[in-house]
Amino acid sequence: MTILSGSSCVNELAQAMNCELLCLKYTKQLKPVKKTMNRFKALETQARGYQVALEEMLPHIKFNEQGLVPAIAQQHDSKEVLMMAWMNREALDETLRTGRVCYWSRSRRGLWRKGESSGQIQQLKSLVLDCDGDTILMQVDQTGPACHTGRRSCFFYEVEGEVISINSEVLIDPGELYK
Repeated sequence: MTILSGSSCVNELAQAMNCELLCLKYTKQLKPVKKTMNRFKALETQARGYQVALEEMLPHIKFNEQGLVPAIAQQHDSKEVLMMAWMNREALDETLRTGRVCYWSRSRRGLWRKGESSGQIQQLKSLVLDCDGDTILMQVDQTGPACHTGRRSCFFYEVEGEVISINSEVLIDPGELYK
């Protein structure tokens, strides 16, 4: 593979080769990276603050065979993990467009706008993707309980040695949540 130096024609050469440029962490030289390479992998060595257009990265998110990606919701101020659900591309697009979290319901086979029946909505504060582009972590502002059981978090079964204990109270009776 050819190593390119910082001349003014590097970008033109890379475009002609149908490549993008990746700054190598240790050599400070540029190396062409084929566009078919995973974009998340290609960006691993970039410095903090490096930016890529959202529209360029969205097609590289690794949705599974069902077209879904795991999405974890975390309360933005307390950092409490609230829930894990699934998003398809449409749910992700809606969440980014509206700022209100939307998931894909596997049981209902449709978009699930968090809180549409219970009123317990999630407002998006920030969204990050993991290093492989196959998991979403959202910082949210959760109204009331996040869990269908009426608890604040879906993660309330705590393993303690040989037993599992319930570690949180029901805040709202589920019968009242889903009238």
